[in-house]
Amino acid sequence: MGNTMTQIAINFASRKSPNGSSEIYGGGTSMDEHIWYKSYDEGVPHTLSPYQSNTLLDMFAQTVKLRPNSTFLYFKGRSLTYSEIDRQSDALAAGLIAKGVKKGDTVALILPNCPQFIISQFAIWKTGAIPVPLNPLYTEDEIKHGLVQCSAQVAIVLTTVYNSIKSFQAHHTRLRLIIATNIKEYTAPIVNLAFTLQKEKKGGHKISLQKGDVWMQDMIQHNLGSSLPAIKVGPEDIALLLQSGGVTGIPRGIMIKHRAMMAEALQLKAWYGSTLSEWNDVVLVTLPLFHVYGNAAVMAMAIAGHNPMALVPDPRDHNDVIHTIKKVKPAIFPTVPTLIVALLNHTAAKAKKDYFKCIKICISGAGPLMPETKRQFESLTGGKFVEGYGLTETTAAITINPIHGLWKERSVGLPLPDVNIKIVDAGTGQQELPSGEIGEIVVKCPQVMQGFWNSLEETAEMLHDEWLYTGDIGYMDDEGYLFITSRKKDVIKVSGFQVWPREVASVISTHPAVAEVAIGSVPDPVQVEAVKAWVVLRKDRQCTAADLRVYCREKLTAYKVPRHIEFMDHLPKTSTEQVSIRTLIKDGKT
Repeated sequence: MGNTMTQIAINFASRKSPNGSSEIYGGGTSMDEHIWYKSYDEGVPHTLSPYQSNTLLDMFAQTVKLRPNSTFLYFKGRSLTYSEIDRQSDALAAGLIAKGVKKGDTVALILPNCPQFIISQFAIWKTGAIPVPLNPLYTEDEIKHGLVQCSAQVAIVLTTVYNSIKSFQAHHTRLRLIIATNIKEYTAPIVNLAFTLQKEKKGGHKISLQKGDVWMQDMIQHNLGSSLPAIKVGPEDIALLLQSGGVTGIPRGIMIKHRAMMAEALQLKAWYGSTLSEWNDVVLVTLPLFHVYGNAAVMAMAIAGHNPMALVPDPRDHNDVIHTIKKVKPAIFPTVPTLIVALLNHTAAKAKKDYFKCIKICISGAGPLMPETKRQFESLTGGKFVEGYGLTETTAAITINPIHGLWKERSVGLPLPDVNIKIVDAGTGQQELPSGEIGEIVVKCPQVMQGFWNSLEETAEMLHDEWLYTGDIGYMDDEGYLFITSRKKDVIKVSGFQVWPREVASVISTHPAVAEVAIGSVPDPVQVEAVKAWVVLRKDRQCTAADLRVYCREKLTAYKVPRHIEFMDHLPKTSTEQVSIRTLIKDGKT
């Protein structure tokens, strides 16, 4: 397998362009000609090809053999070693196989950041199945859609969502087994006790399992020490099925290969270079593992770099984030701008507490980074604060600002090693534009998605001859820095989470008082981007903004509910009778 995969990597990396020049995952430009290489930090390689023929699971197994007793995870006062996670994921994998899970099956993961998430994902990989992470804060309708879409027969879930899933399981899904886990199971004893007394019952964590379902801990304990059958999992197998809006705005599953996750991990490791110390420097994981940023970038990079992870289950709990920083002293903090703004406004930050000085690198994504935010956080920590850019379809990051080099305001940085980016005319997508001209951003790299789950047509709309058409509009300057100016796609990024206007509009339009609705994004000091609804009411009906928000909360996750609602007599239209969102955003009041 190793020799075959190495040859595949070499062949792919050495593909010839139409003019005969050698390419590295790219168009008609050779590796040594890309303009961004001259802006790389010293020591960052231009290419990592040929990529390793193994997977992150293989890399984790090697780490277990190398240093089994080193700390891999920190969580709520407890630490877990590489060998502990390995043994428990082995046991869970054996239990899943005994319950009929086989290679290629989809297994839903509905968990926050906690050891159970990582144990479960590793276990699913060890069976050859495909993890399908879903947001545990999704509404019932959203979870139902995710489960139906991926056809999962097994789900590993947090206790808080168990009863909700049971209410629709039989009539709407193919689920035959639910494995439940309580958030307290991997916390320190004192934390466990406090949670049991103060939060478990009133927070909906205390449940009784129905017939046929099992507790995750029971399955692990029953199968500890069990041997696993030889299951071949290689780079070309699907590693994750992640939710994203794709072309249509309707949430769809995006297939991410093991090869893509390995490429992303190695690229990020190379980018951070000698700044981070293996084994010692801790990664603060506030970004949700059910999101591509947290899973395919942060966790993957931590595994490749042998960096312990400190898991924070709820980044909205700013006291817990700061408590975790104080206790575990993380060196790298991948995040989103809204969380940094919130932390800067916290009393601990305002008091300039010394424990923030542990942070060497903060990388921000999923929203524009304001210069003042960067300046304040670098002053607080003494570390570097850089911005990156990526999509679920590219297995997270494809550009990042150099750690030690020049930072340019509003730029999302330089393409990572083996990432080729070009700007094409947004109309036809055929003509490559010179530096400084605005067009659609297209990318070719080893971590581009396999495609959309059960949707060849939609895959073909984004992938052309291995180039991914991102739908984002921007330009590249003559030093290789990428700038994003707008979105061809109309996704709204609220605190780093994707919100699709079509989904929100479809909910509001079902309200009996609503005649017309349009959804767009507006700048917001808290969320960076906020959802705004422009609503025209039926002449014989009345409705308030508060009424609409209550209605939306029944069907949408909180961050999708419009923060701003404006009632209008009519919506502006284009000559083709389409609602002009540009006019609304330009003329509307937030």
